[in-house]
Amino acid sequence: MRLPHSAARVRASFDDPNLVSCAGLEPVMRLAEVCGLHGIVAARLRVPTDKGANASGKVAAIVAGMLTGADSIDDLDVLRHGGMPAVFSGIYAPSTLGSFLRAFSHGHVRQVQAVSRQFLIRLAGRAPLLPSADAVTFVDIDSLLRRVYGKQQQGAGFGHAKVGGYQVLLRGLNPLVATISTPHAAPVIAATQLRAGNAGSARGAASLLAEAIATTKAVLAAQAGSAATPAATEPVAGEIVVRADSAFYSRAVIGACRRARVRFSVTVRVDAKVRTAIATISEDAWTEIRYPQPVWDDEQQRFISRAHIAETSYTAFEGTRQEITARLIVRRVPDLNRSTMDEQGELFTVWRYHAAFTDSPYVLVQAEAQHRGHAIIEQVFAELIDGPLAHLPSGRFNANNAWLACAAIAHNLTRAAATLAGRPHHTARAATIRRHLINVAARITSHARQIIIHLPQHWPWQHNWRRLFTTVHAPPT
Repeated sequence: MRLPHSAARVRASFDDPNLVSCAGLEPVMRLAEVCGLHGIVAARLRVPTDKGANASGKVAAIVAGMLTGADSIDDLDVLRHGGMPAVFSGIYAPSTLGSFLRAFSHGHVRQVQAVSRQFLIRLAGRAPLLPSADAVTFVDIDSLLRRVYGKQQQGAGFGHAKVGGYQVLLRGLNPLVATISTPHAAPVIAATQLRAGNAGSARGAASLLAEAIATTKAVLAAQAGSAATPAATEPVAGEIVVRADSAFYSRAVIGACRRARVRFSVTVRVDAKVRTAIATISEDAWTEIRYPQPVWDDEQQRFISRAHIAETSYTAFEGTRQEITARLIVRRVPDLNRSTMDEQGELFTVWRYHAAFTDSPYVLVQAEAQHRGHAIIEQVFAELIDGPLAHLPSGRFNANNAWLACAAIAHNLTRAAATLAGRPHHTARAATIRRHLINVAARITSHARQIIIHLPQHWPWQHNWRRLFTTVHAPPT
């Protein structure tokens, strides 16, 4: 593609009051209104002083800015341009929204987190967020370290993070996130909590997991209730499986799963006790599996495309009141960097073992594949980092915690809009959804007391955009 004109023949002028750069905000924020975002915030959030006035409008403005890709408080100024006042009311300056966030206490953050959970339930009643939930639903929990700068950053501390395959110490804050997904659905965020940078991964995980499981059950009930089938009033029959890595292998986390009557699948560290259990597995009990796509192994610096799996019985937390006996699913891959000899001086394979403690009712191959699917939460982290969580924008800890809760609302709203837009946006990345459906330039005009949005001709994804627009503007059934 080349320019057909010389540089002298081109001029630029920022003078059109009727243009907007993110016309897709109209149907997406219409979906938020249909699902009652403003009402939920008004009913639950009470921030004192004049900074907390019209909290519902300010939360909606923060979420709208995040939908367009804003990753800092100053970026929220993207809402104030061109014809946006003709489409939206209550557009606030970034300084006003920053003051609003900095007025939050821990109690106000908890209120916003409750808003996020309740709004997700409303979205599930409007859009099919979790197809195939009647079979199995996964609740994944994990944490990440977000680096921050500045001496006055509240809660900042040094924590471990993996960068380029190496463990390094970074100064930052530690968000804890729980997501909900199914085998045919992209994850949505059920619960969030920001912690100090030096917090252990499992700190507060049990309580957050309890909230996430309760939200999951409510979401599944809302989704079943929105289906026009005779079985809509029946309880959800599918299994709920909580997945986590070895940092969350604890009595508190597994106890929370047991109390909520859901399944668990948690990675365990291969210590001496686990190795003893693995040694009881006979050689003919191992089953070879092939990965759908090769997986890169940092330790061996190579791709792995096959492995062996087996299972045995294992008792965790022996001698305590939380003693649990369940399945120990073991996966082994050959360690090509090591070799050893048997008693006759012959070389034999040295294996590297990975183990998961689970009470999953599924067969071995299916249960092991489902556990490896826990890595899908890394997709959510990547999307958050590529969007509103690129920075934790304030020096106040509670402001950053509220920002994280608003990021969860924006993420779930993006997912619901993509679901209503149809394929191929059901499982698309958030950046793709923004580029195709939200950040679309348009001209705003008025005719016969109607607002008309003129979008680009031959827009490649116009059918998906129109489907979303038509669905959210349809009269209530």
